[in-house]
Amino acid sequence: MIKAIFFSTFDVNEGPKVLHQVPADAIAPSSSSTQTPLFHFPSLSPYIIPRPEFCSRLITFCTPTHRILCQPVCLQSSSYPRNAYTFSIALVLESSTPFASYATVTLKLASLLKTLEEQSRFLSRDVSAPNTGKIYALCEILLEDLNNYCESMIPIDDSNTLNIKLFPTYPPPPPLYPYHVPLSTVRLDTLTDPNWDLTMLKVLPYIDGVNSVKQISLLADADYKLVRKAIEHLLYYECLLPLDIFSFSAVYAPTPEITSFVEDTEMQEECARYIALPTDGIEQNAQLDTISGLQLVELYLALKQGQNVKSFYIEHAETMDRIDVRRFITFGVIKGFLYRVHKFAIATNPTGRRKRDHKLKSRQKTRTAAVMEAQTDDADSDSQVLDLEQYLDGTHCLDEICTELMISEAELTSRLKAIGDVQIISR
Repeated sequence: MIKAIFFSTFDVNEGPKVLHQVPADAIAPSSSSTQTPLFHFPSLSPYIIPRPEFCSRLITFCTPTHRILCQPVCLQSSSYPRNAYTFSIALVLESSTPFASYATVTLKLASLLKTLEEQSRFLSRDVSAPNTGKIYALCEILLEDLNNYCESMIPIDDSNTLNIKLFPTYPPPPPLYPYHVPLSTVRLDTLTDPNWDLTMLKVLPYIDGVNSVKQISLLADADYKLVRKAIEHLLYYECLLPLDIFSFSAVYAPTPEITSFVEDTEMQEECARYIALPTDGIEQNAQLDTISGLQLVELYLALKQGQNVKSFYIEHAETMDRIDVRRFITFGVIKGFLYRVHKFAIATNPTGRRKRDHKLKSRQKTRTAAVMEAQTDDADSDSQVLDLEQYLDGTHCLDEICTELMISEAELTSRLKAIGDVQIISR
């Protein structure tokens, strides 16, 4: 939130001086005012109206309670006293306020005022009393509009209009990997526009909470890097959530946040609506009555390490036959009271692995065409081993390996058994 906006210039007789300020007396109070200023202007004036070398640059600095953003402008001309006119319009924010979007506003304001001054001496010819006139009105409208509506449109004259909008600043999105499954949190089809990026338009139909990023790039017949960039863009604006690939061999366990689900009846009702599996001839509302909050709590608490979703489903088949198991797991992950227990493969004999790698590579180099034709199956097997062993350092989960090699977990498990000297760790 903007606490104040003020316009200051360099007076040839008085030095740096505040001409207009909103609210009144917020920066340079009058002699009759009892209001305490937000900061001591004379102490900070060298940064607000600096030397010409520091002009035309964004300057931001903090006091113990506030942050000041400004871009001083110095125009050189023989028509000005001392052949120069220096001014600065500054925004004052609370020191804890994220200021990235306000920096853009400051730059645009300085650029507009500079253009107006060059065109018509809009600033230097203004002889209005302090806190009156067009410049003061501009500051006043800006403060009110940006604080209340996050945008402003102010006509300056017949040929100039100021259009400013504050865009929200979001934290960086989480890392996105090929095996992540994007789940939309908004109706993406209502946001689309024909002028959107072509890759984005090709990707959107395949974002269904089931396809991974790698699968989406294949289905959309688009370059993976472009698809990933498009999905990261949606992640940044919180239109998507990255989930893990769902499979019945996956393992999930509750986090300490499960207590919030146990105590929150509204969340339990929301969960029942989300996971209910409608059956023929039964309304969904009637189906919800058969799934109580207590049953949901018991089901989530029954998830544990060492037990995959398939075993859990078989054990609670009587209750789970009314529940969409994918949505059941997804709801817990979205709310943060379930986490995925990933599996990592580690080669327990890296020395032997290096020797085997060398042996395989040497054998591939010395084979003749006739031998290779006769031993095609062996060559394919060796190639698969070489492709797989680069992931056996304990830093790649099985989801990542399956996605990169485009194989199922069952096939991956059989390959790991064939290699031997490989240990699976869950964490």
